[in-house]
Amino acid sequence: MTDQIEELESSELGTKDYWESSYETEIQNYRDHGDVGEVWFDEDSQLRIIRWIERQEDRLQQDDSFIDLGCGNGMMLIEMAREGYSNLTGVDYSPKAIELAQSISTDQELEITYKVVDLLSEPEVASLGKFKVVHDKGTYDAVSLHPDDSKRMRTTYIKSVLQLLQDDGLFILTSCNWTQPELVKSFVEVFDLHVVIPTPSFKFGGAVGNVVTSVVFVKKAVK
Repeated sequence: MTDQIEELESSELGTKDYWESSYETEIQNYRDHGDVGEVWFDEDSQLRIIRWIERQEDRLQQDDSFIDLGCGNGMMLIEMAREGYSNLTGVDYSPKAIELAQSISTDQELEITYKVVDLLSEPEVASLGKFKVVHDKGTYDAVSLHPDDSKRMRTTYIKSVLQLLQDDGLFILTSCNWTQPELVKSFVEVFDLHVVIPTPSFKFGGAVGNVVTSVVFVKKAVK
C-alpha cells in the first residue's frame, strides 16, 4: 500500500476463538428453536447488495460464479439462491459457521457449496479457483481487528481477493469500520473503484456520514 492508514484498535471480534464460540451457541439455538442466528451489523445490507447485483444485467448473469468471504450462517447466499442465483460458494475459517450454514441450506433444500477456508492461507485460497463476483460484508473488518499484526493480515487478505477474482469480475465490499477513502487507499495498488453503493447516512454537527460503506472494486487494467 502506497499510503499509511491508521490501524483499528484490536478486538476479540478479530479472533477465530470468538467466532467459533459464537457459532457453537447459534448451532444449538438453530437445533432447538430454528433460529438461524444474528446478522453482524446492517441487516439490510445483503438485500441492498442483491438488488444492486440484479440491476447489473449487462455484466452479471444468474449462473455466474459467486463467492461469499466469511459467509457465517450463509444467509446472504440463501437469499441469492432464493432469487435464482445458482453458482454459489461460501467460505469461512470457522468450522462451526460452515456447519450452521450447511444445516440451514440443507433444511431449505438449497444447493450451495460451503467450505472451511482460511483466507490468509495461500494454498487454501488457490484451491478455490476464480469467481466472477467476490463478496465480503464484515470479514475485512474482522481481519482488521485481529490483535496480532493486522496490517500484515490485511495485505495478505487483499492478495487473496486478487487471486480469487476473475479479470472481468467485481469485488463487492461492505465495511462498518472503514470509510470509502480509507478502503480505496488500502486497495489502490491492485484495484480501482468501480462504484459506490448508496448506504444509510446520518447527520451530526452539520456533517453527513454513513453508517456503513459499500464499494465495488475491479482489478486494475494490465498496462
